[in-house]
Amino acid sequence: MNAAAAAPGHRPLALVLAALVVLPLGWTALSAVGAGLAPAAWLSLAQAPQLPRALGLSLFTGLAATALSLLATAWLLSLGFAARPWGLLTRMLAPLLATPHAAFAIGVAFLIAPSGWILRALSPWATGFALPPPWSTTQDPWGLALVLALVGKEVPFLLWVAVAQLQRPDAGARWARELQLAQTWGYGRSRAWWRVVWPQLWPRLGAPLAAVLAYSLTVVDMALVIGPTAPPTAAVLAWEWLRDADPAANARGAALAWLLAGCVALLALLPRPLRPVLARGRRRVDGERGGRDAGAAAGWLAVLALPVAYLAVLAVLAVGSVAGVWPFPDVWPRTLRASGWQSVAASAGTLWTSLGLALAAAAAALAWSMAWLEAAPPRWDAALRRLAYLPLLLPAIVWVIGLHRLSLAWGLEARWAGLWLAHALAALPYVLIALSPAYQGFDARHAQLAASLGRSHAAFLLRVKWPLLRAALAAAFAVGFAVSIAQYLPTLFVGAGRFATVTTEAVALASGGQRSLLAAYAWLQWLLPAGVFALAAALGRPRRFAPVPPLRGAAP
Repeated sequence: MNAAAAAPGHRPLALVLAALVVLPLGWTALSAVGAGLAPAAWLSLAQAPQLPRALGLSLFTGLAATALSLLATAWLLSLGFAARPWGLLTRMLAPLLATPHAAFAIGVAFLIAPSGWILRALSPWATGFALPPPWSTTQDPWGLALVLALVGKEVPFLLWVAVAQLQRPDAGARWARELQLAQTWGYGRSRAWWRVVWPQLWPRLGAPLAAVLAYSLTVVDMALVIGPTAPPTAAVLAWEWLRDADPAANARGAALAWLLAGCVALLALLPRPLRPVLARGRRRVDGERGGRDAGAAAGWLAVLALPVAYLAVLAVLAVGSVAGVWPFPDVWPRTLRASGWQSVAASAGTLWTSLGLALAAAAAALAWSMAWLEAAPPRWDAALRRLAYLPLLLPAIVWVIGLHRLSLAWGLEARWAGLWLAHALAALPYVLIALSPAYQGFDARHAQLAASLGRSHAAFLLRVKWPLLRAALAAAFAVGFAVSIAQYLPTLFVGAGRFATVTTEAVALASGGQRSLLAAYAWLQWLLPAGVFALAAALGRPRRFAPVPPLRGAAP
């Protein structure tokens, strides 16, 4: 329960907090709407020959990635929840979430390219290729590589949201008991999951799934790295028009961005997808150890597949960052060199810009979320979330148009403060989603006990509530940091090209031939948030107190 429900005196603070978010978010949304109202732009868009193919690619890749991500998430949870792999499943999410989208796409491209690590490993004994084959495994005309990369990144996000719900004190423990009860009635674990837990979990994943759909339909940075190019997806096409010096092309790009937003809204309003088909299964009888062992083995293999894939991506980036001469089909480079990392070190300003922006944006998002969850009445919270989640639900290409107009109107274009505001607004919904389950599930009896002991509310927060929630607070900060590191479009638009970050440099290098420098920047993209996630995990560990020695002369 929200503490503000019993503290009407916090409403003035909640009003100030709401204004701090409603003003920039509302201004951004209205500015984005105004950018897509020119009738001439829509007429020009309708006559663009690239539109049908580009829009079809976006719809296919976005819907396929969203559906596959949801099915993979539900399947992993069905094998891992309340079972032995559950601990591994929850612990592995932080390093997976720490991998930015662009860095992951670059690593996937290094793996599946015709000269990539997978084909190199197979060539000596399976394919016999002496030269890379002329296959379109990356930037293929169907967008299959983009779908693969999107699924790899969206599954950890959906798992993270689902795990946050499954670990809530008011729901997770009850669902685990219900799952065990269903198994005592003879249902197998998988069938019990689909019949008992999934119908209750599914409604709580609506907003995150809509965010996944919006991102998959309108992604730009990953599509630039690994997506189709002739023609590109509709989001990339809109991005190219928005960067054009011709005002008519800019207006056409804004119209296409709003067309994508309309597609997202239409698909989100469709009836809920059919739930996965439940396996009929058979009633388990005593002594059926083989079935249980096979199910446990399948659970371990499924849960391990995701971190293994990420380890392969990070490994190929690490090797690529120091690779020198590396002819095909050699699995390992013949020479190693540090020229890529030397170039990164020479541009230390890029690193400090990324680090400073991420720290400031995550701190602002966390501070606002903590204050809001503490002060806002439940009805205010429910109403404001619809606006706070706009950066998640609106296509990024639409959102960045509004941010650009906001920065122009407020005099923040090409300034650090404008970039900080853009990154903080982007991180805010993620931090709020990460923090809400633990914060709203906090036992209200702790506050009542502190009040009965004569402690003020501030003392209760500083001495009891926030120390007990330090794991959730640290994790939410790390999530906000990772979101800021991954920002591409806002950094280019609001920064007007004057601020370089590790993400903008990595995406810019993706179209060039500097393989080692590209891999070094992509590795650095992962290393920064991974370090913050590791620090958050260390801060969130429960305290260990030394045992009190027994009194002298006391009985053992």
